[in-house]
Amino acid sequence: MSQIIKKLHTETVKKTAAHCKERGITIPTFAQMRNPETIPNSIKQKLTSVGLWDVNPLNLFRITWKNNIHNGQFGAVNYVEIPKAISGVNASIIGLVGKYFPTGAHKVGAAFGCLVPRLVSGEFDPQKHKAVWPSTGNFCRGGAFDCALLDCTAVAILPEGMSKERFTWLKEIGAEVIATHGTESNVKEIYDKCWELKQDPLNIIFNQFEEFGNPIWHYNVTGPAIEEVFHSFGKNSKASAYISATGSAGTIAAGDYLKKQFPHLKVVATEALQCPTLLLNGFGAHRIEGIGDKHIPWVHNVMNTDCVAAIDDEDCMRVLRLLNEEEGKKYLSSLGIPANEKENLSLLGISSICNLLAAIKTAKYFEFNENDVIFTIFTDSPDLYQSRLEELQHEHGKYSMIDAAKDHAAPLQHQSIDYFKELNYYARKAIHNLKYFTWVEQQGKTYEEINAQWNDEYWLRLFEDEVKEFDKLIEAFNRE
Repeated sequence: MSQIIKKLHTETVKKTAAHCKERGITIPTFAQMRNPETIPNSIKQKLTSVGLWDVNPLNLFRITWKNNIHNGQFGAVNYVEIPKAISGVNASIIGLVGKYFPTGAHKVGAAFGCLVPRLVSGEFDPQKHKAVWPSTGNFCRGGAFDCALLDCTAVAILPEGMSKERFTWLKEIGAEVIATHGTESNVKEIYDKCWELKQDPLNIIFNQFEEFGNPIWHYNVTGPAIEEVFHSFGKNSKASAYISATGSAGTIAAGDYLKKQFPHLKVVATEALQCPTLLLNGFGAHRIEGIGDKHIPWVHNVMNTDCVAAIDDEDCMRVLRLLNEEEGKKYLSSLGIPANEKENLSLLGISSICNLLAAIKTAKYFEFNENDVIFTIFTDSPDLYQSRLEELQHEHGKYSMIDAAKDHAAPLQHQSIDYFKELNYYARKAIHNLKYFTWVEQQGKTYEEINAQWNDEYWLRLFEDEVKEFDKLIEAFNRE
């Protein structure tokens, strides 16, 4: 049995499997999400008549980077290459596109990685338990969507200051919604609410900051997707860096996979300058929705993090306007950017822009050239931030071509290498040690557990061995 799923609840599994069978629910394996070409043809055919966001159990099979949005089938990995006229650097910057997942964000995969192993082992009983999803936005959306497909009850916990689009969508899909105090950087308040809900044994907490299913999904699905994209580049290309906002530290686990394939690759953790927890052990509030802060997630393998880049949230907001305001789009056209590439730039949400700016900072810091390829994740799209654009218009007034030129020059072309730090052994260990104050003192982890994490083998076993056990459980569940 796995380290995570320590017991098989046989009777619950039988009952839940029968419940799923009655509703036509088949659960994909992690291997199928990694390689959707292995999905049975019978399921592929049915998907042609199912919309990407439809609350249909078949959409479980669309939790992959390889959705073909034109024909409802699967194809190559969805990614965008940033024009050099935008980035101002010689290195290629490639971002995998989260918009083409159900819910419009890749977090639906991380939520699957947390929920499904407990469902197919019987630890979570959908006819009895509620799935509680603490998040600053997209994770609880992904969890609520997965629950809707699997006929489970979802409870979403997120700060009251997140975009109104998030709250509206969650209520529409039928989730119970709890709004905690604060904004993006108020993660502790979410934890406190989880402790309160834990008192009821019928509430099962899927905390992305400590659930290993989150990074396991990214190691086994996101990492190989990036590797596949890289192999489409020329033979002189080098996989030089992987950039990820830390948030829950799920997405950055793809860097663990990539380092095995490309040992010289740099893994760069990104955070808000206004809350520089990794950079300075600092704290504060910021506007980059989708990344948490003021603590180090339990699931973050800090040993594999090479650098930290802090990004000013004001730069993110300026670039958001540049890529989405009409005058901004006109300015981009004046740079000679083709219409299709300009349209691709509208796939970047706020945290995606943060990752882009960190990629530019990384390219400048290491003086990367035209052979270097930098990978990152474009988590979600501006679809979830239209209210933020309206707020920016109200605050700063009508957007002009002059504004666009300024916002291209300062945040993008002249992004500096300030607030960028390479980590040596002891700098990494200092970040890792910060876990103690959140997880051992406040969240019930042990001294032995935190020390065990300072070992490469600990993470390798989690990321590579657990997924095999998960897939065995899923296959057995589907056969019930």
